[in-house]
Parts: sequence; C-alpha cells; structure tokens
Amino acid sequence: MRITGADIIVECLLEEGVDTVFGYPGGQVIPLYDAIYKRKGKLRHILTAHEQGASHAADGYARSTGKVGVCIATSGPGATNLVTGLATAYMDSVPVVAITGNVPLSLLGRDSFQEVDITGITMNITKHNYIVKDIAELSDTIREAFYIAKEGRPGPVLIDVPKDIQVGEYDFEPFQPKKVEPKTVLLRDEDIDEAVRMIKESHRPMCYIGGGVIRSDASETLNRFLDLIDSPCGSSLMGLGAVDTDSPRFTGMIGMHGTKLSNMTINSCDLLIVIGARFSDRVISKSSDFATQAKIIQIDVDPAEFNKNIMTEVHVVGDVRMALERLVEKIGKPLDHHVWMDKLQDNRHRYPLKVSSDSKRAKRVIEALERALPEDSYIATEVGQHQMWAAQFLHTHRPRRFLTSGGLGTMGYGTGAAIGAQVAHPEARVVNIAGDGSFRMNANELATIARYRLPVIILVMNNHALGMVRQWQTLFYDKHYSETTLDTPLDWVMLANAYGVEGMRIGPDDDPDAVIQAAVALNRPVVIDVQIPIDDKVYPMVAPGASISDMMGIIDTESEG
Repeated sequence: MRITGADIIVECLLEEGVDTVFGYPGGQVIPLYDAIYKRKGKLRHILTAHEQGASHAADGYARSTGKVGVCIATSGPGATNLVTGLATAYMDSVPVVAITGNVPLSLLGRDSFQEVDITGITMNITKHNYIVKDIAELSDTIREAFYIAKEGRPGPVLIDVPKDIQVGEYDFEPFQPKKVEPKTVLLRDEDIDEAVRMIKESHRPMCYIGGGVIRSDASETLNRFLDLIDSPCGSSLMGLGAVDTDSPRFTGMIGMHGTKLSNMTINSCDLLIVIGARFSDRVISKSSDFATQAKIIQIDVDPAEFNKNIMTEVHVVGDVRMALERLVEKIGKPLDHHVWMDKLQDNRHRYPLKVSSDSKRAKRVIEALERALPEDSYIATEVGQHQMWAAQFLHTHRPRRFLTSGGLGTMGYGTGAAIGAQVAHPEARVVNIAGDGSFRMNANELATIARYRLPVIILVMNNHALGMVRQWQTLFYDKHYSETTLDTPLDWVMLANAYGVEGMRIGPDDDPDAVIQAAVALNRPVVIDVQIPIDDKVYPMVAPGASISDMMGIIDTESEG
C-alpha cells in the first residue's frame, strides 16, 4: 500500500493503539493534520490553546492510563513550546511521544522561517529523539520511538519530520507492535540473595518507595512484600498512591515537607529498602545525616541511579515488579517485627500531621474537596504550597490518581495534566488543585476545557502571592518580599465566565463544603476561587541544608499535654 508520509504517521499511531492526540496545527504539519482529518472517528485530536498545554495533556493522559501520551506541534516556536512539557515528562519518567514538523530537507540549516534544531534542543530532556530524513525509515522510526518510550525506565521521545517527508509517498506494510517485556537482563540471583539475607537479618526495616513502583504497575506486589517482611513504608512525592495512605504501614511522605513519622523512621531503621526512587535532594536534604543507622538496598530499573546521590550496599537492577516478585518468592516465610511496628504506631500518635494555625484554612478546604469527590477521582496539581498541601492532606488510595510535577517542579503543569486525565477517563471526576501563581501561567487552557466541555474542576488556592517563594522569603530572607505579591486585580470568576466556564468563590470565612459540593454536582467545568490567607505556610518543613530529622512546625502531643 503506497501512501504519504503523513498517512504513514497516522497509520503507525493507530497500530500502536493510540486513540487520542493533543496538539496545535501549523504550517509544517498541515499534511499530518490532513491525514488526521481523513481518519475522523479513528483518532481523536484535542486542540489545546498552546503547545505546552498539549505536552502536559499528553503527560497527564500517560500518567493516568499507563499508556503512551502523544502530542503534535509544528516547527520553530511550536516545537520549542513543547520543551517544558518534555522536560517534565523526562524528569518524572513518563512515556510521551512528541511529533514535530520541520521545514523541507532542502531548507534545513539555512535559518529558514520557523526552523529550529529541535532534536539538538531536546537531546538532554528526551530518552531519545529523531529527525527523519528518509521516508523509507519513517514507519520503523515511529515504531521504535513508541517502544523506547515504554521500555525499561519510561520517558519522552521526539520525532521531527520535515514537511517533504510528510508529503512524499512510500509503501506501507502494517506491523504488529513489538511487545514490551519487563527488563530483567541485569536482575541477578546473587543480588536477590544478598538482599534477602539483609532483610532477614534486619530488626528495623523501612521501605522508601518512589514513582518507579507506579510506572511498573508494582503496587499490588509491593503491598504483599510489605506484609511479608512486616515493614513500614514512606513515599516520595512521585510514589503517592502506590500504597494506600490509610494503610497502617504507610508513614507519609519523606523529606522536606514529609511527616515527622517518616523522617524519624528513616533515621532510626537498620535497613532501608529503596524501591523505584532516586534519592532526590527534596527527600534526603543533608545527605551526611540521611539514614545513618541503616544499610541500604536499592531496587531500580535504571542502573544510573545507583550511588548517584547516596551510597548503597546492594543494588537490584531490573523491573521493580519482577524484582519484588523474586524477593517475595525467596523470602518465603513471613517475618515478625512487631516491636518495631508497635514503636511506629506510638510515634504516629505522638507526631500526627497536625497543622498549626498557619495552614488550617488550606487543610480545611482540601478536606472538604475530598468529602465531595468519589474515591476513584483523579487529582492533578500545579507546583507550590497548594501542591504540598494536596500531597499532605489528601488520602490517595490507588496508583495513577495523583498527577503532579515532581522532578522539574513545573508551574502550569496541572491544567494540561487534568485535561489529559479527563479525556482519558471521561466518566471520572478530575480536579486540578492550583495556586493563583501557577494557574495564571496556563489559564488559557480554559479555552480547551470549555471547547470540549470537560467537567474539570480547578480549585485555585488564591493567596495573592507566589506562596512557596514567599514562605522562604519569610523564613530565610528577612521578609524581603521581592516580586512575590500578586496584587493584580484579577477576578478568576469573571475570567472563567469569559471562557464559558462556571466560576465560584469561597471567601476567607465561608464554609467550603457547600460550594465544593455544588461544583461537583454540576458535572461541568468549574473554576473555584478559594481565598487563602497570604501567610499560610506548608509545615512541617526541613530548612535547606538541615537534617530531615530537624523539622520546623512539628507538634509533639506529649509536650502539648
């Protein structure tokens, strides 16, 4: 079958099981958009307001489904507008394929109109990228890109396709996509055996889990492993949802804005088992004071993560789920650490996540949101104080339900991610918890939400400031509030209405339950402007350079009594 390059691209997408793409047309992808037009009913295209919104939507689609998210942009500024979204996906190991157009081959390297070297620009923020200069290689390139995006440690891949490759013709043969198998080549029996020995000899084990557990669909196996070795478990921001936050084994987030319980347990355990996590600086803080009493086992699919930030005794290299299954099989008989677990529960009661008056309002609003939402809802966040409040106070019962930018910390991420999740799960409720600073970066995506009548709720925690930066300025910079006060007279309710979206407001003294319940009941797009005191803070907190044991804003129930 002889078809155009643009048709080959779309046929390959359909081959890979892609049902939705997010994008924005332009001159160098007109042939591709014509091919999409001819396949209406087979491939849904979501037109975003900005290419960055398309990249974040593809990311949210991927995180919430486990499938590859796809976005499309034209050359030049269209392609460069994808960069932040690709970097976000790269840092958080999210499988995304981005397809960009470029000028014809004869114009490459001539500073042509809307020409950039997008493969050069994205080399360090993609798992792999391509520029297709021969139409004979187009279909194999697309198939390989999807495989690379999914296999091992997932990540974004970019394919740059010059316009003459799109309009040229070539023979196309359908192909069954290569199945991605769990990566076990480096999963050695001797490493498993050494890990088993250390686990059996331990009296105070602790598991630190990250996003790798969710990416490998290992949550069920992880929970069996925790029960088998009788161990508590703390999480990075990216690992939230891998273990039910209501589990008696779950201690909460670890690190800068984690719980006192998690940080104390890390620093008093004798064995730390790190599963699909990478020792982010936000977790370990002062590395010389991190888990000083513990031997460390690290399980990860990416060997580049071993001994990068923290030295470890044993490395188990391979797919997290497969590694845990082998450990479960080898350990066999359940272990008993009831003394350790009893001590953990005592500390849980002594150091609850009890907030001071500096963040009670935010907690009350988030708890009202949780009461109004079905348990299987999806939560996206922007980045800042509201992100940490959501991570601290929401109860996450399942994986892939909490979508946030952890590694890159991308303000403006949540709106696009919520769009992607809502498109992927049309019957589910999707909420983006935003700050006013983050939301104004990508508020233009209200046009997308309105156009497709997506029932996304955007909860704007509006403190009229760049709250997290202001918190640091308050605590560490003598209250020098340099450019963090957002005193523009912006009315979020009126802005929402201008886009054709319902706008609601929760005043500083209003009961949030009534408004939030009304918004959920509407089952259509809503923006809720939630007035938050400007100096509400995220506590507990570890000061920069301090040990994770040294936390600010902690309440000790024994000292209270």
